[in-house]
Amino acid sequence: MSSQKKQLRRLFPFSWRDLFVSVAILFLAAILCIFLQQLDGREGFASPIFVLAVLLISHLTTGYLFGLLSSAAGVVCVNFIFTYPFWEVDFSITGYPITFLSFLAVSVITCALTNQVRGQQQLRAENEKEKMRANLLRSVSHDIRTPLTSIVGSTSAILENPDLPVEEQKELLEDVRDEAQWLIRVVENLLSITRMGNNQTARIEKTAEAAEEILGDLVAKFRRRFPDVQVIVEVPDELLIVPMDPILIIQVLSNLLENAVIHGHSTTTIRILLQKQGNFARFAVIDNGDGIPEKTLPTLFDGALTHTVSTSSVDGKRNMGLGLSVCNAIVRAHGGTMEARTSADGAEFSFSLPLTF
Repeated sequence: MSSQKKQLRRLFPFSWRDLFVSVAILFLAAILCIFLQQLDGREGFASPIFVLAVLLISHLTTGYLFGLLSSAAGVVCVNFIFTYPFWEVDFSITGYPITFLSFLAVSVITCALTNQVRGQQQLRAENEKEKMRANLLRSVSHDIRTPLTSIVGSTSAILENPDLPVEEQKELLEDVRDEAQWLIRVVENLLSITRMGNNQTARIEKTAEAAEEILGDLVAKFRRRFPDVQVIVEVPDELLIVPMDPILIIQVLSNLLENAVIHGHSTTTIRILLQKQGNFARFAVIDNGDGIPEKTLPTLFDGALTHTVSTSSVDGKRNMGLGLSVCNAIVRAHGGTMEARTSADGAEFSFSLPLTF
């Protein structure tokens, strides 16, 4: 019995917000019909107006309750107020009962179809969330397992071979440090998604930031990690203020710069471009590496990238799928867009952020 009650509450939930929306839309529909009746004096326009009102109520409210109630209310208004004889119900008039029942049927069907479409949209959204979770788990399981195995192997070699030369111990410890830094970046990716919640289009807190300062801090940190890679920054003459969550956008740019080095293989120079394009700020990261394989472009940002992208690397763990899906999610949460292409000299990743909140 309790499950039946829960099902009824789910299908026919009540909220004061939905009640207010329903009353307001029906009131506006009635006012519009009164105005048109005084203006023209003819009948027939009230039915489509109230059907439209039922459609709007069904779309803007939750469940079937207010859609069905508005259907009944619309039938009463149309037949009692806006159909001759006015302000009375007379079923003796030829065709009156059929008109009454037809409008009720149209309203109820409209309500049911609208709720069904909305339910399908919610189901698709849930499926997209599950797909993203599955892609993340697949990427994370690979990205974490391999460096952990390397860390265990290196530390075991040091502990089990106390007479190992100092230089070899140093190399093994450097490998451990690099793998640990990689794990930290993977965790930062996951935390970035957690901050946005389960929904990729979740609202985030934006602040007005000087894009040039963000790039300056980012490049300084990047050069300490990759001193052999030349970074060229090109910014407009005027200071560009961009609404953003600076931590998340730095995460995006860090991922793109790191991908340029790791997946470009032969990358020696990276250009970072900042441009104002209409009401958007465009960030671009261009490298002179090996470019992007054409077969990976369609699934580059959805997290579905397999490990075949990077199996040629020494450690086999450098899968860009997780990082780029995170980048795309962050940019979309800012209301922006992201794209990638193979340029003449290498790869180009770019994203645009709106200049308004």
